[in-house]
Amino acid sequence: MIILGIDPGLRTTGFGVIEKNGSKLGYIASGTISTDAATDLPARLKVIFQGVAEIVRTYGPDCAAIEKVFVNVNPQSTLLLGQARGAAISSLVATDLLVAEYTALQVKQAVVGHGKAQKEQVQEMVVRLLQMGGTPGTDAADALGVAICHANSRDALALLGTLAPGLRGLSMKRGRLIG
Repeated sequence: MIILGIDPGLRTTGFGVIEKNGSKLGYIASGTISTDAATDLPARLKVIFQGVAEIVRTYGPDCAAIEKVFVNVNPQSTLLLGQARGAAISSLVATDLLVAEYTALQVKQAVVGHGKAQKEQVQEMVVRLLQMGGTPGTDAADALGVAICHANSRDALALLGTLAPGLRGLSMKRGRLIG
């Protein structure tokens, strides 16, 4: 299975493509899509949309995952980030890819083991987990982290799906399952 991870940003959108074969993860590609801050917003969103579409055409992922927007101190920055994220998601769904979403906390927990990890720690663990020869930039490493998070989450979700028929008819009362 080939998984595309996206770390959205208006100035720089990171991407990472990995392969999951059983429990093994392998590095395929990573990089960034950059936009010119001097260009108007619609043109920048078009660059992101077309860049993501080109990555999908080039690597043919089976699914994609993207980082959720966090609320910034500056509301204008949050809105711009949301628009960049929307351009990336639109490009992914236009190619009929299923798109999962993860918070930065979830990604850091999946890659490093705790949610307060620094960017350098994410980079280092991505290199180790994917047995890379070099260190990707922070945006590409974050995108690879999103893909790794999804690779691990898909297994957990699939396991829950196999257990779900056996859980039908059970409900919770005061934190306990009852039949």
